[in-house]
Order: sequence, then structure tokens, then C-alpha cells
Amino acid sequence: MEDDLGASGLRFEREGSIGWCVIDRPSARNAFTPAMYFGLKRAVNLVNKDPQLAALIITGVGDVFAAGGDLGGRSEPGESVPEGLGHDILPFLAIRDSRAPVIAAVNGICQAGGLLVAMLADIAVASDRATFRVPELLRGIPDATFAAALPAHVGIAVARDLLLSARRFDAAEAQRLGVISRIAPHEELRAAALQAAREVLRTAPQARAQVKRMLNERYGLIDYQTMFAALETSPEPREGMRAFMEKREPSWVPPDLPA
Repeated sequence: MEDDLGASGLRFEREGSIGWCVIDRPSARNAFTPAMYFGLKRAVNLVNKDPQLAALIITGVGDVFAAGGDLGGRSEPGESVPEGLGHDILPFLAIRDSRAPVIAAVNGICQAGGLLVAMLADIAVASDRATFRVPELLRGIPDATFAAALPAHVGIAVARDLLLSARRFDAAEAQRLGVISRIAPHEELRAAALQAAREVLRTAPQARAQVKRMLNERYGLIDYQTMFAALETSPEPREGMRAFMEKREPSWVPPDLPA
């Protein structure tokens, strides 16, 4: 099928010239499987290649936008991705560099890879109920995309705060800090996302692409080599993921700290 993204947790819908990629895996709180990550990349490519489509809006279902990667390593039946992709499976740079505008309609909990999707979209419109978090270091993951993207959005001091504390913050703070740009009442999120897409589509495509290129040059080095080496060799990501699945503190947390 033309609009099949290869992942059961993603749906692609058409609304005139707008494509909607809906993150729809409520049984796992919209956590991304590898096929879903690659499916987001397919959605971006689909919108860029289809002359009948002009923009992409990414949103979630229920009270979750996306909680990041599935730490349990689970996949859904029938899912598969090409072998040997490495970091090329990740959709974040495809979203950032997309010729067609990409809008994130953040309907609820947004963290980890979900937050990167929102940050690297052209415009992120968040529900006033949305909450945010950068939890990678809680799991022992030295995330290369956040290390590059977050300081470009919020500055070094705030990036340190959000990365090193892994604290939660609400939509109002996310907008104030520059993590996302717009907030809408929850019931009006869909209309607000469509409005953002229509506004961007009124700008000239070639000029817009040049401006995006210049803006994207402000991001720092994305060191995927270091990140993936740590995921393969460091004991911390494995311990962090085991602790998450076992609902306990990782071994590196001092025992006298309150849970």
C-alpha cells in the first residue's frame, strides 16, 4: 500500500494536501519500536515525494504524544526494518531537513525520542496539558541528538539543567524556555496544528529551504558514533533499561537518596 509506513504503531492519513502521521500504540504508551522510528522517516519521505502532499503533521493518541523508544526492546508482529542501518534508522535529521514542512501536534506526554521529534519539527504546537522530559541519562544513554539540539534551542545553562536533572516540565515552561513554540487549548490542538501548517505553506519553498539550511547550521555536532558505541559496550544502558523494566533504581543511584 502506498501509505503503509511498515509499522503497526503508526497510521498515515490524508487531509487534502496535508499528511498526518499518527503515533498509535496505546498498549505501550506510544513507545517507538525500531520499525516505528523508521516509519516516521518513511512518512517524511512520502510527503516529500508525493506531489499531492505539501506538509506533514505528526501527532499521538490518547494522553501521550510519544514516550521515546521501547526500553523493553519489544516489537509488534510483522514489523521489520532493513538490516545494517545503525543510526540511519532514526528519523530526527529527516524531520529537521525535510523540504516539506513538518508540524508536531503534541497532544500529551512528550519525552526522549518523542521530544526530539517535536523539537526538530518546523513548528511544535503543544496541548496545554502536555508534559515534557529528557530522561536518557536516567537510563545510562548519552544521547547525541539531545546534546547537539537542546543547547541550540535553550542555551547551555538550561540544556544542562534539563539533561542532567531529567526533570519533568509543563507546556508553559517548555514554551518559555524555547523547547517548543506554540501552545493551544487541548480541544483546539488539531485546528492549531493545521493552522501552523497552512501558515508555513504560504512561504516560498525554495527560499524556505535556504532559510532552514542556515538555521540548521546552528546545531552542534551530532556524535552518533560515541552514542552507539556506548549502547553496545557500556554496562550503564543495560543496567538502566533493566532497572526501568524491574521498577527499581539503577545501581549508580546512591542508596540514601529517596526513591
